[in-house]
Amino acid sequence: MNSAPIAKPAGSEAAGSLLSVRSLSVEFGSFRAVNEVSFDVQPGKTLAIVGESGSGKSVTSLAIMRLTDYTGGRIAGGEILFRPSSGEPLDLVKASDDRLRQIRGNEIAMIFQEPMTSLNPVFTIGNQIAETLILHEGLSSRDARLRAKELLQKVRLPDADRLLDRYPHQLSGGMRQRVMIAMALACRPKLLIADEPTTALDVTIQAQILNIIRDLQQEMGTAVIFITHDMGVVAEMADDVVVMWKGNKVEEAPVREIFAAPKHPYTRALLSAVPRLGSLKGEPLPKRTPVTVMDGGEPKLVGETRVQDTANYAKPILEVEKLTTRFDVGKTFLGRVTHRVHAVEEVSFQIYPGETLALVGESGSGKSTIGRTLQQLIEPTSGMVRFEGRDMNAMSHGERRRLRQQIQYIFQDPFASLDPRHTVGYSIAEPIVVHGLIKDRKAIDRRVQELLEQVGLRPEHAKRYPHEFSGGQRQRVCIARALASDPKLIIADESVSALDVSIQAQIVNLLMELQEKRGLSYLFITHDMAVVEKISHRVAVMYLGQIVEIGTRQAVFENPQHSYTRKLLSAVPIADPQRERAKMRIEGEIPSPVRPVGQEPAIHRMQEIEPGHWVALEADAIRGAA
Repeated sequence: MNSAPIAKPAGSEAAGSLLSVRSLSVEFGSFRAVNEVSFDVQPGKTLAIVGESGSGKSVTSLAIMRLTDYTGGRIAGGEILFRPSSGEPLDLVKASDDRLRQIRGNEIAMIFQEPMTSLNPVFTIGNQIAETLILHEGLSSRDARLRAKELLQKVRLPDADRLLDRYPHQLSGGMRQRVMIAMALACRPKLLIADEPTTALDVTIQAQILNIIRDLQQEMGTAVIFITHDMGVVAEMADDVVVMWKGNKVEEAPVREIFAAPKHPYTRALLSAVPRLGSLKGEPLPKRTPVTVMDGGEPKLVGETRVQDTANYAKPILEVEKLTTRFDVGKTFLGRVTHRVHAVEEVSFQIYPGETLALVGESGSGKSTIGRTLQQLIEPTSGMVRFEGRDMNAMSHGERRRLRQQIQYIFQDPFASLDPRHTVGYSIAEPIVVHGLIKDRKAIDRRVQELLEQVGLRPEHAKRYPHEFSGGQRQRVCIARALASDPKLIIADESVSALDVSIQAQIVNLLMELQEKRGLSYLFITHDMAVVEKISHRVAVMYLGQIVEIGTRQAVFENPQHSYTRKLLSAVPIADPQRERAKMRIEGEIPSPVRPVGQEPAIHRMQEIEPGHWVALEADAIRGAA
């Protein structure tokens, strides 16, 4: 298959374009990451750039901002013509550094994929947003702070006054991403480049953010370049779509045409891998399905259809009883605690051998806190956790160390969880060495190579460093590392959220295959409801630190009883650009989990409405109850 770049025919359309990219090539040393890519962005329109990890999507967006200059890359050829508010069209490839500084953040803004590595850890959130407003709009510090508060409220961050004075590490992954979006929208740019802007967000916040971007387009005629692997978001947001593969543009068309009649084999493979909500209706168990992948330029079907009947419900491997985790956040001058974050409040559930329990809910609902508490990264305030019948609090130091080998964690932010000083091969081998699973060095190296191949990477990747991989590739390295110690339970915290749909489908199938072969159990923390439907046996829905509905995947998805569960499901973007539907919106402020000492939250009482399907009675306590 010839994967030569496709040049867009010259025409009158380019004359009115806000941005015209012509034959853009970007190289990192001798490696060409983007090869002669051309496209146009029209004022007020959205262009989606899609493709698998490493296809050149993010490099293309960085090149438009000329940020590749600072990451070891260089623009090897082509033009990037931008039409600023005043003056003649400007070729950003040839623009001076001073001119680029005037444009970046002001007329062209960017939302980056990994918020923790994009925010400065030593400055407060308020200072970082205000800096943009002071620099580009000349606001006073006081006015900039007021505007920063308005922006945080606009992206639905709770307790905006307090957040202005907090630091990035004190926020959840989803909250940090919303701060990045607020910063990007601060100066109402003409062009917004959004590189996976909703990756770390649950579906309800994603729906709100997409609405904000749409509103900005209507108000200001803002154009958007939307880089994403979520084809549901593409269907809802995009006017035009560019499909990239191995650094080349292989297809470009209006969004409806791409979905209705994809021409390139890679585009067809990409769309076939999209998980579709409702595809397992009537099925009591999760199901593995074949995935179309590209092999030598041609599509190839791999895998088999197999019902995931792996769970053994005789005895749970993990039992959680009334788990409570709180954090002190406010103190007086004398050190007396005044406020606490009630991250998790009296949560109880079980996970059985061979079972996948999905934990879903909004950012900040306590999902990741539960995972980190189970991994012994956070000390619980109260409650009991039993693993294979043993109380974690009663375990000796040696038993706790052994437990860390049996419970492995796949973190949400792959870049922050990999040591930049070591090769990925070293990072994958580390748990094998630490737990003494394999002694022979050559055997360890062979095991590392096997793990890399299992997650879709090549053996030679073991010698590379984390910064040499795309975001999706780094997440696959983290999955390989989690598998290295042969665990019994894996806590997967947004483990496939950074992956494009084709790799995501392969990783989901891999996790299910490993579950069948090894009897693995998963606590699957995610905001992607379509993936939850595909992989999970049971689902627990969390809101403000408590479980409000729990049951089998079929019961929760096909008969959701809690108003909040129904809104989560209604907010999922559907990969069909011709489908119009009215969403149930979650409006207003998200209540803050921060409470003064002594003001304890009310604990929801649960009711069993059918065997194994429990729902919180206080449904009307959730805002916007249906």
